[in-house]
Amino acid sequence: MENLNWEKIVHVKSSLEPKKNQYAMFVGRFQPLHESHQALFQQALNEGKNLLICIRDGQINEKNPFFPQEVKKNIEDTYTLLVNSGIIKVMIIPDIESVNFGRGVGYDIVEYAPPTEIAEVSATKIREQMRKEGKL
Repeated sequence: MENLNWEKIVHVKSSLEPKKNQYAMFVGRFQPLHESHQALFQQALNEGKNLLICIRDGQINEKNPFFPQEVKKNIEDTYTLLVNSGIIKVMIIPDIESVNFGRGVGYDIVEYAPPTEIAEVSATKIREQMRKEGKL
């Protein structure tokens, strides 16, 4: 699934030229990390970007059955080589209610719109299956 190309929509274009050591930031819950998340990350990796994966530190509940530290470990274990090489960094951030920016930002604001096959992947359905299998 990772070879499918997502539509790239640039909502805001940076006023600065990108630098080699910068990161494309992805914010989410990743409850759990699944093939759609991985396909999304792959789009940026295919463009030669470094990734900063930010895990929202939300309350444990039905939609968030894993502690952020578990999610972080899962992502780091999935991408061990890229984490060790510094291409991917993973961090836990406070739970957020919005992403805001002012004028003249020094970075692009990009949306990746997934192909249908990937858009149909549902973390809710994955969690339901995990509960049925006794994994949650």
